[in-house]
Amino acid sequence: METFQKPLTQEEEAEYIRLLRHGSPEEAENAQRILVERNLRLVVHIVKKYQNTDDDMEDFISIGCIGLIKAIKTFDEKKGRLATYACRCIENELLMFLRGKKKSAREVSIFEPIGQDKEGNEIHLVDVIEQNQPDIVESMALNGNIRRLLALMDTDLTDRERRIIIMRYGLYGNREVTQNEIGEALGISRSYVSRIEKKALGKLREKFEQG
Repeated sequence: METFQKPLTQEEEAEYIRLLRHGSPEEAENAQRILVERNLRLVVHIVKKYQNTDDDMEDFISIGCIGLIKAIKTFDEKKGRLATYACRCIENELLMFLRGKKKSAREVSIFEPIGQDKEGNEIHLVDVIEQNQPDIVESMALNGNIRRLLALMDTDLTDRERRIIIMRYGLYGNREVTQNEIGEALGISRSYVSRIEKKALGKLREKFEQG
């Protein structure tokens, strides 16, 4: 693997982002090239988490670079450093690639003939297995979303809102309980519990969608 160029300083990054947005076509093209080259180490670092075979390394890096380029083109410098935003874009691109690859491989394999029945008809794997096997990539994405929501509960909900959501949905190993049971435990009405629950879920949804 080649030695990567040093990351840009914050001042250098800001200048190349400016040229990309407001420079001449030649300046914008050169700025994008430099921003990609100076952030390639991010692509390789993230790719290593998602693949374990050298054969696929080039494909994974190509996909990761697509995510990096998308990040550079859509980055809002008012929201922090490019690297933080780019990491999310690169990971999203890799996850979409892996989902597509996994789906394609599954479609091919389950429709291949694996034998014949007594009448001589071909039997396919899809005929003998249920289509409810867990998807590892989707599980990774789901687990990441769950961790984000739990973190948002700690930072964006009041103590009462957080307690009600935990009780209502049986989080952290607790039993799911009804709004009536929560109301009795907290000494408030069921309708008040419902309003608090709805408000808390709205907060979580808004913060989650903001990314």
